[in-house]
Amino acid sequence: MANLRVEVIDIDDPDDPRVDDFRDLSSVDRRPDLRTLPGGLVGKSLVIAEGVFVVQRMIASRFAPRGFLGVDKRLTELSDDLTDPGLDGVPFYRTTADVMARVVGFHLNRGVLGAAGRPPVLDVADIAATARTVVVLEGVNDHENIGSIFRNAAGLGVDAVLFGAGCADPLYRRCVRVSMGHALLVPFAGVDDWPGGLGVLRDNGFRLVALTPGPGSVPLAHAVDTDKVAFLVGAEGPGLSETVMAASDVRARIPMSRGTDSLNVATAAAIAFYERARSGTIGE
Repeated sequence: MANLRVEVIDIDDPDDPRVDDFRDLSSVDRRPDLRTLPGGLVGKSLVIAEGVFVVQRMIASRFAPRGFLGVDKRLTELSDDLTDPGLDGVPFYRTTADVMARVVGFHLNRGVLGAAGRPPVLDVADIAATARTVVVLEGVNDHENIGSIFRNAAGLGVDAVLFGAGCADPLYRRCVRVSMGHALLVPFAGVDDWPGGLGVLRDNGFRLVALTPGPGSVPLAHAVDTDKVAFLVGAEGPGLSETVMAASDVRARIPMSRGTDSLNVATAAAIAFYERARSGTIGE
């Protein structure tokens, strides 16, 4: 491991302040990935990557690591990735599983963590200018669902994930973990003017497809065979607001059987992404 660009530092004291970026990961009010919000909790706004695969994707992403914490076995497994010139001088805090558990607050069987700051947010107009398929979420506040949507988007050729009103933080640790690190690789942005900001997509040639089992919807396959598609997806239970559905170009449904009216939001999004790919307009 002579070519490592990181600085390997051995840690044997769980109270060592040098590993504070990884401390109390399960704490409601102290975890390091809490954002600093006006009038709300004051956090470090860090992004935490958990496990070898997710750390590898962090290194390959626009999220520049500022430190790693892990056991020696994971340091060895990551040795090729840690030769990246962009990691010059970044500390890799090598420790035991016991010390690591006392730092993070629980036993972490994945054995390695990465921490990064949040880069500047991306602009919806910039994304719309180059993308062909995007998904837009409204009111999706479950981190596991958001993480799954990112993973599905990465695997099925969706160019970006956009966030409307009422969505959870896509860079919360659980979301990043469930996404297998794809939340760090698939571009995303927030639509600040909601739902008026959807006009940016329409101005860039997107067909706005609202996923809903409700009246007036057409089968999904009839809605996706066009040059640019933006899938609008709502939270489980309430679904999309009527205001957002009224702003769409077409309402589309996934054909269902056995009296079931809907699917988990991440599953429904994956089926929509696959139908889009199957139409031959993405994944070429």
